[in-house]
Amino acid sequence: MKSGHLVFGNVVSINPDVLSGTPVFNGTRVPVQIFIDYVKQHIPLDEFYEGFPTVTREQTEKLMEIISEPSLSS
Repeated sequence: MKSGHLVFGNVVSINPDVLSGTPVFNGTRVPVQIFIDYVKQHIPLDEFYEGFPTVTREQTEKLMEIISEPSLSS
């Protein structure tokens, strides 16, 4: 792993060489914010998976677990 490259829960990757350090789903160039926007706007997640096939359901489920942890929501 290069210096400055962080991986969270094998789900989110932050690398200054990928989209200028924007948090992306690990192994992709898909920003996590896009998924969050889909959820906030109540867009069916099947549309997200169709539009971003490199992101797996397992990754998004794990992300939801991570961001739902009490220590992060307080």
